[in-house]
Amino acid sequence: MNATRRAVVLVSGGLDSTTALAVARRDGLECYALTVDYGQRHAAELAAAQRVAAALGAAEHRCLRLDLAQFGGSALTDQSIDVPTVRETGIPVTYVPARNTVLLSLALAWAEVLGAEAVYIGVNAVDYSGYPDCRPEFIEAFGRMARLATKAGVEGQPFEVRTPLIALSKADIIRLGAALGVDYGMTVSCYQPDEGGRACGVCDACHFRAEGFRQSGVADPTRYAVRG
Repeated sequence: MNATRRAVVLVSGGLDSTTALAVARRDGLECYALTVDYGQRHAAELAAAQRVAAALGAAEHRCLRLDLAQFGGSALTDQSIDVPTVRETGIPVTYVPARNTVLLSLALAWAEVLGAEAVYIGVNAVDYSGYPDCRPEFIEAFGRMARLATKAGVEGQPFEVRTPLIALSKADIIRLGAALGVDYGMTVSCYQPDEGGRACGVCDACHFRAEGFRQSGVADPTRYAVRG
């Protein structure tokens, strides 16, 4: 058993995953940041993830290429589907089929190899776009699967899927990160940023981010092309 307490943290380069990494570090864990280039149109997040992992002291940062754009089915992976600029009802077209299931499975594999005690993911069930794989029920079910599917789980050394942000509002997440010293200026949340990482200001992700900063009382460092 490795004496070092370790965690794998899924880091997209966005606001929530960055805060989750800061929380894992606060919890005293040696953090291994995992980013997945899944063919998303908002590739500026990948550069942001690299900045975040370095700034928050990740022991290692890996970026895996797994092209979900081959399947399409989402405005984030299919260039023929426009990112909506008005709020949608139901599950929006920015939902990427099975994304969090795939990402958590990859994190689970690395965590088992590392002997990590936890996987951290910055999902949120309060200020979010209605994605089914951000719900507590999904996380609980994945945790049960992980205990059944891994050598560590079978041998009585299960690790946890930790979601420290799942019940927080966006404003609370920002306040938490600010208290932990996170510089949100290095993050990118927009679904369609330009090549320089400037946020569009009109997509759902920009809406939730901007409103979160307004409610938090923390200055918003985001560069928006359009301010709502």
